[in-house]
Amino acid sequence: MNAEVTEFIEAINEPWQRVLSVSLREAVHTAIPDCVERIQYKKPHFLKNGKYAAVISTSKEAVSFTIFNATVLDVPEGFDGPPERKTIKLKKGQTADYALLSDLVRQTSASL
Repeated sequence: MNAEVTEFIEAINEPWQRVLSVSLREAVHTAIPDCVERIQYKKPHFLKNGKYAAVISTSKEAVSFTIFNATVLDVPEGFDGPPERKTIKLKKGQTADYALLSDLVRQTSASL
């Protein structure tokens, strides 16, 4: 795991956003054990073979999780975005299905 990504997540002010971000990061690593992490555009990005697989982003109200290469997915409810990338926004008090998210990342990154 990348130290910059760890520092980024540890520096998130809202505890609930920090917890979600840690869990989302773990979901990506479950899906892509050899993924490369880096901070790019002030957000944690996860790459496989040099191509974007996922990104975590925080805002005042939510933690967003974007999955790239999503044209291969049967996208579940709650995701928005163009066919090539889908984003789910998680707000305070919401829980995510991390197994599902990990499976979606696994599917989308299989061809990377």
